[in-house]
Amino acid sequence: QVQLVESGGGLVQAGGSLRLSCVASGRAINTYAMGWFRQAPGKEREFVAGISWRSNTNYADSVKGRFTVSRDNAKNTVYLQMNSLEPEDTAVYYCAASPRGEVPTAEAMYRSWGQGTQATVSL
Repeated sequence: QVQLVESGGGLVQAGGSLRLSCVASGRAINTYAMGWFRQAPGKEREFVAGISWRSNTNYADSVKGRFTVSRDNAKNTVYLQMNSLEPEDTAVYYCAASPRGEVPTAEAMYRSWGQGTQATVSL
């Protein structure tokens, strides 16, 4: 079982940036697809970005060109660089691991989840 811990959330003004980190433990994630999801108040959790074991990436349309997902397998860590943030990006961001290897967008395909980190974007 993979344990995941996110960090890097915080409060930022619109147009600013945040870098989220997700550190995995329990086993190596080099063969896992890693995804980032978010849940805004009153909304369902949604797929944001993901990276396959081969480092192919996939993004939700709402974040394309602003967010970048990357991984460092030597550190068992995945990152989400978020630029040009908008108030609509305010949410709890979750990291998740899928044993599938490629990048599924459905929550059900992910086996392990972190506890989430809050990102708040003010006007």
